[in-house]
Amino acid sequence: MAAEQAHAIVIRTVPFSETSCVVTLFTREFGKLRALAKGAWRPKSAFDAALDLLSICQVLVLCKSSGGLDLLTEARLDHRFRVGASLLAIHGGMYVAELLDVLTADADPQPELFDVSEKTLLELSDYAGGEETIGPLVVHTELAMLRIIGHSPALHRCAECRAPIDIAVRTPFAMLDGGALCGRCRPGKHAVVSVSCECMAALQHLAAPTDFWRTLSLPPRVAGELRAVMNTFLTHFVGRRLKVAPLLSSSLRPHGARPS
Repeated sequence: MAAEQAHAIVIRTVPFSETSCVVTLFTREFGKLRALAKGAWRPKSAFDAALDLLSICQVLVLCKSSGGLDLLTEARLDHRFRVGASLLAIHGGMYVAELLDVLTADADPQPELFDVSEKTLLELSDYAGGEETIGPLVVHTELAMLRIIGHSPALHRCAECRAPIDIAVRTPFAMLDGGALCGRCRPGKHAVVSVSCECMAALQHLAAPTDFWRTLSLPPRVAGELRAVMNTFLTHFVGRRLKVAPLLSSSLRPHGARPS
């Protein structure tokens, strides 16, 4: 069986022995792979320190035709995620890796999802900008990922009846029903929060495929509410709270979305 070449993001590594590890990769060509990297932690190996968490690398992998781990034979580093002065940027990178793991199935190629994640990790590596833009960048990435996998929340139209949403007032946002609701569809719905017009406007702008996050300036109250809405939406979607989410939230000291 010939080894296949792939462009990969390292999203998890766990020890297998003193010198080997099992690495979870999200690849552009083959989707998520779990592979054994024999001798990866030896001083001199075919992996040359390319398997650090959040690294972007070129790999050669022997893909199994049936169950079991794939075999990683070589990895060449393209970009190592560098720790800069911002702890929030590091948490943002870890969060992207966790999203790639929980939102994707094994061996399901999604090149656009890879490209979005790679772009965000490159932005956050050795981050030297203002921390106030990291939160919007992470939300922009979350919304892009949800759109790509077909689970984007309804932001411009009611998730139930598709009527246009008026964001001049607080908007009911249904976690179980897929996003914003109009006043007529709100009664009887469960797991609904009331979102401010400022937060809804930010969600709508950040869902667009632009770099609007670079210039978006949010008051701490709105930034915290935005993070709370995304945390709650993804918790309901995934079925559990994501591990890195509290690290993002604590840095913003969110006020949270108010129950409706």
